[in-house]
Amino acid sequence: MGDKNTLIEQLTGVNSSKLNYYLELKQRNAEILKQNSRLEILQQLTRDMNIDMSLEDILERAFAKLPQALPCDFLGLATLVKDQLVLKSMVPKDFMEAGILPDHALSWQVIRTRQAGIFDPQPSYQSHLRHNASYPSPLRSLAAAPVIERTEVIGVLLVGSIDPDAYSDAELRFVQHLADQLAISIKNAHLYKQVFRAKKEWEQTFRAVTDPIVLIDADYNVLLHNDRLPEEMMANWLRGLGGKCHERLHGLPEPCRECPVEDVKRHARPFHHRTQTTAGNIFDISYYPVCNEEGQVVAITVFMKDVTEKTKMEARLVQSAKLAAIGEMAAGVAHELNSPMTVIIGTAQMLARDLEGRPVEGEALADIIQCGLRCKRIIQNLLTFSRQEQVPMAETDLNAEVRRVLSLIKYQINRSQIHIVEDLDPALPSVMANGQQIQQVVTNFLVNARDALTARPEGDKTIVVASRLVEKDQRPWAALSVRDNGVGIAPENLQRIFTPFYTSKEATKGTGLGLSVSLGIAETHHGRIEVESLPGEGSTFTLLLPAD
Repeated sequence: MGDKNTLIEQLTGVNSSKLNYYLELKQRNAEILKQNSRLEILQQLTRDMNIDMSLEDILERAFAKLPQALPCDFLGLATLVKDQLVLKSMVPKDFMEAGILPDHALSWQVIRTRQAGIFDPQPSYQSHLRHNASYPSPLRSLAAAPVIERTEVIGVLLVGSIDPDAYSDAELRFVQHLADQLAISIKNAHLYKQVFRAKKEWEQTFRAVTDPIVLIDADYNVLLHNDRLPEEMMANWLRGLGGKCHERLHGLPEPCRECPVEDVKRHARPFHHRTQTTAGNIFDISYYPVCNEEGQVVAITVFMKDVTEKTKMEARLVQSAKLAAIGEMAAGVAHELNSPMTVIIGTAQMLARDLEGRPVEGEALADIIQCGLRCKRIIQNLLTFSRQEQVPMAETDLNAEVRRVLSLIKYQINRSQIHIVEDLDPALPSVMANGQQIQQVVTNFLVNARDALTARPEGDKTIVVASRLVEKDQRPWAALSVRDNGVGIAPENLQRIFTPFYTSKEATKGTGLGLSVSLGIAETHHGRIEVESLPGEGSTFTLLLPAD
C-alpha cells in the first residue's frame, strides 16, 4: 500500500507541488532575512556614523558591514567641489586612482538625472579611471546613487563588485537608502563643525577677556570661568574641594550672607555692587541672569571689573579739586596778610632805627621784627604750597621741603602736646623732584602720625622726622621718614591703607585719600613708600626716592 500511495502521489504531481511550495517559501524567507539584514545595517550605520567622524571613517564603517547585505568589493564617494566632481574617498583606499571625474563620467549622469542607476564600469577604466593592478580583478558591476542634502545634490555614492550583474533593483534601492543616510550624516557633520567653530570662537573670546568672568547655575555650582581671578582669590579657588561659588571664590561652606545671586534669581534682573578684597583691590561685580524659554533663571553670569586704578584716579581728582580750592583760599588769605605784615615789619624797622641806643625799646622792636619776618616766611611757604600749576621736577633739597612743611604744621602738632624731633641728614644729596608734591606727602605723613598719637591714651607723644641716604636694590635712595609711637596699624589692615577712601578714622576726621595720593606721587617720582608698624608701638612711613 505504501508503494501504491507513493506511485499515486508521483503520478498526480503532489510531491512536485510540495517541492515548489517549499522552494518558494525558502526564497521568501531568504529575501526577508536579507531585508532584515539591510535594515540592521542601516540602523547600525546610523548609530556608528557619529557627527564628529570624517567621511573616510564613515565609509570604512559602512564597508565593513555592507557585504552582509549585498555584494561589495568597493565603496566610494564622489563630491562636488566648486563645480568639479572629485572621487574624494574610497575603500579600499588604493583600489583605483582618485581624482577629478570628467563630464562624461557615469557619476555625472547620476547627478544630472538625480536618479540612482546600475552601470558597467569597464568603459570608465579605459577613459578616466586607473585600476590598481595589485587587486586581481577590476569592478564589473557598479551601483551609483545621488547624495542629496536638502534639495541639492552634493555627491554620488558608488558601490562596486567584481561579479558581473551583481545588482538588481532591490540592491539599488538599498544603495539609495544608504546614500540618503550618508547625506544626513554629512549634514550633521557640517552642522557639528559650525557649532563647534562657533563654540570655539566664543570660548576664545570668553577667555580673552582680561576681567574675571564666572558662570554659575541656580544652585551656586561653578559651570565655567576664564581663569582671570586675582591672586588673592586663586588660593581659595584651587583649595576649594566642591564646585560651589562660595567655596571656590570665598572659601565659605555656606552661601554668603545677603548673596546677590538670590536677588537675581528672585527678580530675574541684573544686580551690581562694589566690594573690596583683603588685599585692597576694589571690584565692581555685576550679576546677569541667564533665563530659559519660560523666563526662569537657570544660570548667572558673574562679571568682575577691577576698578582699583580707576578709583585711585578718581581719588586723586577729588583730592586735587580739594587742594585747588584750599590753595585758592590760602593764596587769598596769604596775600591779604602779606601787605599788613610788610607794613608792620617796615614800621618796626624804622622805629628801631629812630630808637637806636635805648636797650629796652630796641629789644622789644627786635622781637617784633623777628616775629614779623617769621610770619612773612610762613606766608611765603603757604603761597608756595598753594600754587595750582604743575611745577616741573628740578633739583630739590628734601630737608628744605621738610622744614617748610614743619613751619606750616608744627603749631597744630604742638598744640596736641606732641614733641617733634628733627633728625635731618645735612649731607643728604639733592634729588630730582617736585617740591610741592614732596611737601604734600610729608604733610600727609605728619597728619597721620598726629592722629595716631591722639588716640594714644597716655605716655610721651613723639614724632621723629628723619632723612638719610640708604642703599637698596644695589642703588642709592634718599629716604624721608616720619616715625610715631602711636597706636600702630593692625597687620590685616597694612595692605589696605593705600586704598582710596579706606580709613580707620572717624567720618569727620578723614577721607581715606591721603596715603593713596601720596603713593601716586611716589610712583610718579619712580619711588615707593614703605610702612613698618606694630600695634601699640607705633608706625614708620618712609618715602624712598632715587638718589642716582
